[in-house]
Amino acid sequence: MSKFHLSKLACALTALSLASLSGAAGLDRSGQASEDFSSSGTLAYISAYQIDPDISGKESNGDIIGDLGEKYEGYGYGVKTDINDKFSVGVFYDQPFGAAVLFEGDNSLTNINAAVDDRKKTAVDVSSDSFTGLLGVNLGVNNNFKIYGGPVLQKIEANVKINSQSPALASVNGYDLNIAKNDAYGYMVGAAYVKPEIGLKAAITYRSEIEHDANYAESMPFINAVNTQLPPALRLDATQTKENELTTPKSVNIDFQTGLNPTTLLTAKARWVPWSDFSITPPLLDKNGVALNALQGKTVDEVKLLEYDKDSYMLEVGLGKRLTQNLAVSGSIGWDSGAGNPVSPLGPTEGYYSVGLGAKYNLTPEWAVSAGAKYLMLGDAEGLLAASGTKIGEFEDNDAYLFGMKLSYAAK
Repeated sequence: MSKFHLSKLACALTALSLASLSGAAGLDRSGQASEDFSSSGTLAYISAYQIDPDISGKESNGDIIGDLGEKYEGYGYGVKTDINDKFSVGVFYDQPFGAAVLFEGDNSLTNINAAVDDRKKTAVDVSSDSFTGLLGVNLGVNNNFKIYGGPVLQKIEANVKINSQSPALASVNGYDLNIAKNDAYGYMVGAAYVKPEIGLKAAITYRSEIEHDANYAESMPFINAVNTQLPPALRLDATQTKENELTTPKSVNIDFQTGLNPTTLLTAKARWVPWSDFSITPPLLDKNGVALNALQGKTVDEVKLLEYDKDSYMLEVGLGKRLTQNLAVSGSIGWDSGAGNPVSPLGPTEGYYSVGLGAKYNLTPEWAVSAGAKYLMLGDAEGLLAASGTKIGEFEDNDAYLFGMKLSYAAK
């Protein structure tokens, strides 16, 4: 039987992995940086991508919410090598979670009458860094099985500014939140089965949730006006810096590929993230929100800045075709469930359908450059600000474009 030569068929796979970056459900951006670890030999890569979303909506009064999705860039890198025929090691970097949103114009999440430009817009910027070290062990007579695992160092930071001219959002008008960059540790474990003679590789990888003791610096100017109507003993804090928990969610990735013939590769991916367990609850916003509701005769247990109703699921299938010894192309279709509806206006989409294309060219037998692009048809959603329970509007007929490039090295 002729072998399918994974090192050559992987041309198409590499381009497909570029086009898999999407960032639709929750704060997801790059998934998990473990896909290449189960391959044999020495691998190294550096990749960069840009996502350009076009997200707009309409409020219940008919006002238009202009394009609020900010263009953002990201990158990743990794290296993996075999120590011998039984052990392998690798280090990977990715940016797993993030958000970039800016409300401008005349709508509920802007305040065009503010005297200072910084108080006219609502803006969100969330970024993260993740460093993963993996040790793998090959098992079986032919080393077809591999188990792997290792520590994950994660850094995350966020800045949120909410400004509004709407009376319904008066309590959060001028609200500022800064979460200073924080380090925390988790782990990643997985198992894989490979059969090179038919181009088969199947892997399942689990990344743990990671608990951050984050430093929340908050400001709520509205409280200053409230305090003038309260006796000194009942007055609330308008500013506060306090440590509180922020837990990023766990995830499970399944990666599969098999050769259909000596030049064609079938790939499939699946991902699950329990976003329903995730929330951001700034301590000052929570304390003051509960108190403000109590002053109005309402009882609430907790006030959150961000939360999701459902877990998210992602599926993607693709085909890679080696056209020449040096050139391969790929295509993919995908679906993401999103994390429930209504959604936060700080990321108002519910999942997507996608179409992706990619290509890879081998500059030498070891060095190659890849490029990929994907079009995402974003799901319609209703925006609801969790901090106040206020409906913002409907976000429909939106889309996004993704472009990426990768420089890679592979040697057996």
